[in-house]
Amino acid sequence: MPSFFCKTMKATHRLIFSTIVACSLAMQPICSQTTKQAKDTIDDKSIVVPESMNKDLSDLLHDWQIDFSSFQNDCQQGSNVIFNDSIYIRRLHNMPSFMELSYNHVVRSYIDMYADRKRSQVAYMLALGDYYFPMFEQMLDKYGLPLELKYLPVIESALNPIAVSKAGATGLWQFMLKTGKGYGLEINSLVDERRDPIKSSEAAARYLKDLYTIYQDWNLVIAAYNCGPGNVNKAIARSGGKRDYWEIYFHLPRETRGYVPAFIAANYIMTYYSDHNICPVRVDDYVALDTVHVSEEIHLQQISDMLDIPLTQLRRLNPQFKRDIIPGNYKSYALNLPTIKMIAFIDQKDSITNYRRSEFLTHRLSTDSYISNNNISTSDGANVYYKIQRGDNLSKIAQRNGVTVSQLKSWNNLKSSHITVGKRLIVNKRQIETPKSSPEESQALLAQTDNEQHPAENRSVNQYYRVRKGDTLSGIAQKNNVTVSQLKAWNGLNSAELSIGKNLIVQKKTITTPSNTQTNDQSYTAPGKTESSIISNYLKSQIRNSSESQQGLDEDTDQPILDGEQTN
Repeated sequence: MPSFFCKTMKATHRLIFSTIVACSLAMQPICSQTTKQAKDTIDDKSIVVPESMNKDLSDLLHDWQIDFSSFQNDCQQGSNVIFNDSIYIRRLHNMPSFMELSYNHVVRSYIDMYADRKRSQVAYMLALGDYYFPMFEQMLDKYGLPLELKYLPVIESALNPIAVSKAGATGLWQFMLKTGKGYGLEINSLVDERRDPIKSSEAAARYLKDLYTIYQDWNLVIAAYNCGPGNVNKAIARSGGKRDYWEIYFHLPRETRGYVPAFIAANYIMTYYSDHNICPVRVDDYVALDTVHVSEEIHLQQISDMLDIPLTQLRRLNPQFKRDIIPGNYKSYALNLPTIKMIAFIDQKDSITNYRRSEFLTHRLSTDSYISNNNISTSDGANVYYKIQRGDNLSKIAQRNGVTVSQLKSWNNLKSSHITVGKRLIVNKRQIETPKSSPEESQALLAQTDNEQHPAENRSVNQYYRVRKGDTLSGIAQKNNVTVSQLKAWNGLNSAELSIGKNLIVQKKTITTPSNTQTNDQSYTAPGKTESSIISNYLKSQIRNSSESQQGLDEDTDQPILDGEQTN
């Protein structure tokens, strides 16, 4: 090779090397400062990590509502492997991503967190991803968005469909109420479609697409998704109009600074988890699903009991019903069920709807019977009657009075659902309240009052049951052939909570008391009491006065009187 070529090449190399050195020395203070600031930011904890990363694994396992007790691993869980920065840079750069997944020390800190402190959570989220990620990808692909956005719920909610942030953001995609409604999600007291994986994913895809129309940069889109377009616009203005996420980094809220790095780290760990010896948890809890539209009000517990499906599974498949009630009487709703149970649900739909209906669905269609006499009368002790009108059927009458069809048939000795217009039906049984006192005094004073005012008449006698460990109101009601609402009314209960050892009235029987020859000035002696008991005499006089006052009140009103309350 000619010497002048060698000299020329050497000169060229020296020029290039000198230029590189000069540029490096010129840029070194800026690069060092930026890196140092980012790293110091993590050390000083001025970045607020996403809420999902602060959740305890035990809480997440409860919210995920999946049985991991019999999980299996396809690989051997090992210790975390720490790589050189150049490895992370190369892996992120080589990922087939339309979005820029750049590397820096902030991203590295989140990778280390996922690969080390949160490695167990990652193992479980990989299992959940088998269920959720196909849904996310379908919606993202529908709107032409990068598929790597499917990892956004990993940092938003840790793939928890019922997650609720401190600010009120809800669901996998953490929609605020106003934003969710703005994108067509139904939110009310019984239904919250922010918790619906499919509908919320479509709303999120539409929202992300709208944000990209504004910013034309996916890192800015993700930042705006987290803190809102307003905060991103302020950061852009404070930076002098720069539209690069890393250039406006320190102008963003602290909560958002770590959001994009966390998203990049989630993409990395969900792709290269095996290189860090993280084994996905494999469960057999996922089954083929089918959807049926429900047009009647129904409780998930009714479906669970009748079809033998765990309530936790129904809740996981239908997280949008936040009170376990499907308000199908308002409008038709989609219900997700295992395919193998779909035929059974269709065949037993009526039985499921009526199963323990008064216990699970307590709202009454009308309470007009409590404040008016329209077609309602009371007689025969504690029975409440209703006069059948044209267009009535047993189901409507039962719903109107908060009872079941089977109860109506039992009370009225009906062998079929055929009813006749104009006939009176027993539609409820009311409680006859008595003064509160000890059981012995109550029985003694009731007998005395009966002897004084009723020579011979029917009276009600209570049958009691002592609550034991493991008892429930529904169980006690079934044992004694009564309803839960009757037990609550007889015992003045406002809820289904029971105290062990408490005596409950479980039956009310009517007995006939014989004529008593005692005169009014003769006192009744209760067991263990003396005839000179001042308290007993005082209570008897109070009952007598109350009875006389009640008799006068009943004569002055138009309200019907229960037979058990009539006086002579």
